[in-house]
Amino acid sequence: MQSPARLSLTQVLVCGAAIVTLSMGIRHGFGLWLQPITQAHGWTRESFALALAVQNLSWGVFGVMAGMLADRFGGARVLMGGAVLYAGGLAGMALSTNALSFALTAGVLTGMAQATTTYAVIYGIIGRQIPAEKRSWAMGMAAAAGSFGQFLMVPVEGFLIAELGWQEALLVLGAAALLIAPLALGLREPGFASGAPARREQTIAHALREAFGYRSFQLLMAGYFVCGFQVVFIGVHMPSYLKDHGLSPQVASYALALIGLFNIFGTYAVGVLGQRLSRPRILAFIYFARAAVITVFLLVPLSPASVYVFSAMMGLLWLSTVPPTNAVVAQIFGVAHLSMLSGFVFLSHQVGSFMGVWLGGVLYDSTGSYDIVWMISIALGVFAGLINLPVRESPIARQLGGAGAAA
Repeated sequence: MQSPARLSLTQVLVCGAAIVTLSMGIRHGFGLWLQPITQAHGWTRESFALALAVQNLSWGVFGVMAGMLADRFGGARVLMGGAVLYAGGLAGMALSTNALSFALTAGVLTGMAQATTTYAVIYGIIGRQIPAEKRSWAMGMAAAAGSFGQFLMVPVEGFLIAELGWQEALLVLGAAALLIAPLALGLREPGFASGAPARREQTIAHALREAFGYRSFQLLMAGYFVCGFQVVFIGVHMPSYLKDHGLSPQVASYALALIGLFNIFGTYAVGVLGQRLSRPRILAFIYFARAAVITVFLLVPLSPASVYVFSAMMGLLWLSTVPPTNAVVAQIFGVAHLSMLSGFVFLSHQVGSFMGVWLGGVLYDSTGSYDIVWMISIALGVFAGLINLPVRESPIARQLGGAGAAA
């Protein structure tokens, strides 16, 4: 049987990387708005943190739905809708006058936008369009694009806040998010050109029963919870942590940019290594290394130099969990339901994100310090390293028929 036509590797990577650069680049700078917004409205840090916690949870929940839609109707349509949601969410953040409307726009709406413009959708397209022998590398490239977005966009966002004010800066970013829609046109997959649902050898229900009953999938989800907890706590609360200790806002902006810069190299290297080495062992190493880096950061005297070294080391480990995690899911279960299954794994990540960003705000308001959350991050890193060691990445033995086959 003749293989279905595929998009070119260059086309998938250029359009996919540009979309992830924009979407993740905007998102990574939200910590810069914590103090301007809370001071302007007289809110506590917990109010801001709760909205971003809702955002991460919304991203995870709607990521599953976005994955299902992308698997069934193609990722391009989902990405176009996400561009509109992103613009609306950012505008809502700028114009909200109370904590509830801010939680609905910065939280629910922006979370929906991120679900429909980031990894679950893009990785589904990569899985379907890129041959298996290049898949881990391609996923590494897409993750590196998200890191480049952080390196590029965080200083830009800091500049926009300083020059235009925090409200106008959000409106400018909302307009920029609309650029995702024309980029999505380059990711219209041939198999979905007619708009009709694609045929699958498994029903959604069978694919979910298979995945959630498989031990390695459960362990991957648990590890990804830890990833979300660590990176979102650091990304949102570190600017305030540094300012509380007397460092300038510029140090925080440069720190977040350095995380993005070094994660370009980290995610690309992991994507390449994932073609040659055991991906579960790569994941275990990343989580153990994160725990060690955070521990050293807390032990040494805090200074701009120590912040920059910490940011560079964390940058190498930041999104480097993304390519091997998604590549293992594709390797075990195939690509027919990859966006959906990746969405469920990412939902676990976002539950962790919710806990990390929310606990950061709650414990700071109650204790005046982030120390407890730093300790939790270290312990969780050790836990995630241990549970990734027994993950098996070989394809699952599957017997289709009856309820397992699509009608």
